[in-house]
Amino acid sequence: MSKSSNQTPLARQYGAIKAKYPGALLLFRVGDFYETFGEDAIRTAKILGIVLTKRGNGSESETALAGFPYHSLDSYLPKLVRAGERVAICDQLEDPKFAQGIVKRGVTELVTPGVSFNDNVLDARQNNYLASLHFSDKMVGLALLDVSTGEFTCTQGDSAYIEKLMQSFSPSEVLYCKKSKNQYQSIFADRYNTFTIDDWAFTTEFAFPILTGHFKTANLKGFGIENLEQGIIAAGVILHYLAETEHNELGHINKITRLEAEQFVWLDRFTIRNLELVYSPQDGGVPLIEILDKTVTPMGARLLRKWVVLPLKEKASIMERLETVRMFVEKPILQENILHHLKHIGDLERLISKVAVRRISPREMVTLKKALHKIGPIKNMLLESKQSPIVEEKHAEEIVLKPAPDLFTQFIEEVPEPIEEIPVEDILKAESDVLKKYSDQLNPCTFLLEIIDKTLRDDAPMVLNQGGMIKKGVDAALDELHEIAFSGKDYLVKLQMKESARSGISSLKIAFNRVFGYYLEVTNAHKDRVPQDWIRKQTLVNAERYITPELKEYEDKILTAEEKINTIEQRIFQELVITACEYVNQIQQNAAVIAKLDALLSFAKIAVKYNYKQPIINESKVLDIKSGRHPVIELALPLGESYVPNDIYLDNDSQQIIIITGPNMAGKSALLRQTALIVLMAQIGSFVPASEAEIGIVDKIFTRVGASDNLSKGESTFMVEMTETASILNNLSDRSLILMDEIGRGTSTYDGVSIAWSIAEFLHKHEQYHPKTLFATHYHELNELAKDFPRIKNFNVAVKEVGNKVIFLRKLKEGGSEHSFGIHVASMAGMPQPIVLRANEIMKALETDPLKAKTRKSISEMPKS
Repeated sequence: MSKSSNQTPLARQYGAIKAKYPGALLLFRVGDFYETFGEDAIRTAKILGIVLTKRGNGSESETALAGFPYHSLDSYLPKLVRAGERVAICDQLEDPKFAQGIVKRGVTELVTPGVSFNDNVLDARQNNYLASLHFSDKMVGLALLDVSTGEFTCTQGDSAYIEKLMQSFSPSEVLYCKKSKNQYQSIFADRYNTFTIDDWAFTTEFAFPILTGHFKTANLKGFGIENLEQGIIAAGVILHYLAETEHNELGHINKITRLEAEQFVWLDRFTIRNLELVYSPQDGGVPLIEILDKTVTPMGARLLRKWVVLPLKEKASIMERLETVRMFVEKPILQENILHHLKHIGDLERLISKVAVRRISPREMVTLKKALHKIGPIKNMLLESKQSPIVEEKHAEEIVLKPAPDLFTQFIEEVPEPIEEIPVEDILKAESDVLKKYSDQLNPCTFLLEIIDKTLRDDAPMVLNQGGMIKKGVDAALDELHEIAFSGKDYLVKLQMKESARSGISSLKIAFNRVFGYYLEVTNAHKDRVPQDWIRKQTLVNAERYITPELKEYEDKILTAEEKINTIEQRIFQELVITACEYVNQIQQNAAVIAKLDALLSFAKIAVKYNYKQPIINESKVLDIKSGRHPVIELALPLGESYVPNDIYLDNDSQQIIIITGPNMAGKSALLRQTALIVLMAQIGSFVPASEAEIGIVDKIFTRVGASDNLSKGESTFMVEMTETASILNNLSDRSLILMDEIGRGTSTYDGVSIAWSIAEFLHKHEQYHPKTLFATHYHELNELAKDFPRIKNFNVAVKEVGNKVIFLRKLKEGGSEHSFGIHVASMAGMPQPIVLRANEIMKALETDPLKAKTRKSISEMPKS
């Protein structure tokens, strides 16, 4: 703070505190302001756009200074944290008016991008993960914690697996060992906010006792992570980091789960990006999550986001979700009733976390009560619904046929007959089992609900020391003090009137200040009328101030009462928080069930609104989609334009690879993406945009779609394309779904055709696996493959030529295409006419080139290695 050795006591105090948090911005509370000094001030002023000044200008102790009012913390703190800063909040630990010497100060919270409970820092609809990485020779350990919800998980695997998970979970902050900087940079570069920790913390000997000590267990077998040595080390480092950042109340982190790769569909980081699942790299692009997410609680939104990047592979789990969605689709009244209550629950998950860490405000406790008040009705609805057949059975189909009107209903067609007949008794049993499970897992927490309701006023304040939060009748002493405080002030008015009448001073007034307390003020014109028993306290230019014994007595009562009221109210509130802490586990369970119901209700809403159908999920290796649509593109079409649906059939035995040719802009890429999205939606438990769909469970989805230059790393479009393709070919399985779009277009035509041809051959002839593949290409030469490989079939996206114009029909039909219509597309894009005419001349010359026909023939006749 100062360059001078002759520092003030305040400067010495600042320096001592700053030394404990060298990597953090220190917000130093001085009176009504949070101040920053030196380099901290320069960074703070730049991020917040506030004035940077200097203290001791021109002197040896000159230092930069930037600050803002303490009540603006909630506005400025999020900006600092989102800029990647770690922020140490240093508060005054005592009332300055009672301080002897310099006011005691200390850091009450260290807020980092990955560790915060502040609602203004957090995004309610996304988790805020802190990640920890531990690099060993062959494995990487990963732990993920959302401290705001208590979700804690760990795993380990090769760098590709960990990189995929990091992209899926998108942590706000990453911890790793200082000695592992090169390993970290080679994989993740500068994608995340990071903080490095000394290597002594990255050992089993350090991490294991931290975890067992926190969970109060002898070992970690009960969590299923005992064999994850690298994951355990990463998890231990997270708990160590929390202790270092002044987060010591962690009762809501009551378990750690194992994130198992075999539970979920493999989506590599290229696929997550290419399919635009949770974000779109395009300006104005719409990711899939925006279509699927109609949740009404923050917990539901966060869970749904996880589901989208972690589709399931287990049939039973998928079917449970799908059956629940079907039930809500067919019971619109139950759906609406539950939604009505869910809308009032709020962020139950983060509220109970605040209880556990003792950071909940009185008003938030009232919000918790309101949330708990809705649990009972939801529990009862689920129980009552299971006892009867489909209540709206006669009208359910009618309701499905009439989605809520909006701009996008133009594409909705008549609903066909159900795919298969399901016996009524099986339907009722499935509903009964699913609903009963949800109902049984909900705990109304009746006692806690009642005690909060009995204790706190509904208009309780946000700030704890503001008073006015405890109801009358909770504490007799508190009620008495309230009577004194408020009736005492009324008495002062009566006293003023009485003394004014006794003295004959009509302008007499009673006032208060912090120095003299309550006093009677008399102007100089009337001071000769002052009674002898008044005691003079202060002389002003135009007036005199007095007290009386009676006034002093009531002053003491009132001021003492107000202080005692705050003390008693805070004690009662803290006792209430301690009681609520006993319900952390139960309320976390409630939050988990509510989140799941909310996500499944969201699927039901979009199924009705957008005419989605329940897919058939089985263990076959067949993918059969009838009238499939792209869930995002169909909603973005101009009013009056319908999406053209298409069928896709793939299996491992007869039609493993489809080569799709057709002109640019015909819809080849959209067809590839919609196929992957329909499979993904089915395996997260959603109905799908198709008239029918049979999904043989897929374990990996790979996409090589679209250009993605990475010029900043010196990689060309073609290099990135080949890297992504290599990742696909090296990680195949028999249940993989592969989508390849224009492979080889980033190099010369002959190179491109050769690579694309060879890849198609490789996928068909693989000794172990026959992965289902859609292969979109503008290389018409690849149509020759179907002649020699029985599981390769040719299809094309139809177009219609009318004169010199091309109409894109966007319909997939059997057979290859010999013409790309690239020049037509160039013309449509506004290319100057002389260029278009000359291009037509050149194309005709090339098409008559005998070398071209000879080349095609020679490729097809080459021996297949």
